[in-house]
Amino acid sequence: MLLAIDVGNTNTVIGLYEGLVLHKSWRIKTDSSETADELALKYKGLLANEPAASGVALCSTVPAVLHQMRLMIDRYFSDLPTVIVEPGIKTGVPILTDNPKEVGADRIVNTLAAHYLFGGPCIVVDFGTSTNLDVVSEKGEFLGGALAPGIEISLEALSERAAQLRKVELVAPRSVIGKNTVEALQSGALYGFAGQVDGLAERIIEEVGPVTAVVATGGLSQIVVNESRTITNHEPDLTLLGLALLFEKNQD
Repeated sequence: MLLAIDVGNTNTVIGLYEGLVLHKSWRIKTDSSETADELALKYKGLLANEPAASGVALCSTVPAVLHQMRLMIDRYFSDLPTVIVEPGIKTGVPILTDNPKEVGADRIVNTLAAHYLFGGPCIVVDFGTSTNLDVVSEKGEFLGGALAPGIEISLEALSERAAQLRKVELVAPRSVIGKNTVEALQSGALYGFAGQVDGLAERIIEEVGPVTAVVATGGLSQIVVNESRTITNHEPDLTLLGLALLFEKNQD
């Protein structure tokens, strides 16, 4: 079993893979203050009743957590082959941007998985702390994309800056025309972010031509996917699949 770990700014997603088949997954809060030993207690607890891991694949967008994850792996999983997404690792994804080193590891891994599943050109829409639209070429190259503030941090900023507005549950309101403050906020969030994705995706398609898929992933993707005109596929475990693919590429 491969232990695949995707450390994001808000959440960490963990999966156990047998080959390219997901056996089980977990989503936990990312805490940059946790030490390697604290992380080990958490991971050992989650894996206690599962088949033994035979390898580890890791990507992280949080440098502080990445450092502690390295220490944890060295201390508690040192007998397992490990692949960490960083410069020097074979990804098979050419990065055609001005500065490839600044591209997040998760975006590279998503590119790999999306091209494996759908070919290209395609667009990956990752709903997380930020909303990322990443463009994958027909050859599986990372062409770049668009970044926007994520749903949760946008709503948090709104509630903090507007005295009469508050956090609301992200569900569909009765109508686009909200009849109260809660419904108005829900309408603006749900249909507003769906419209943002559609607008960006349509402009990207104008530049690259027809795409094979517009793939939604990320923790908040299920909120928007049914309200979008352009999203064609929902793959919540896209990053974990990319880690499994990347692990295989580096076992030669």
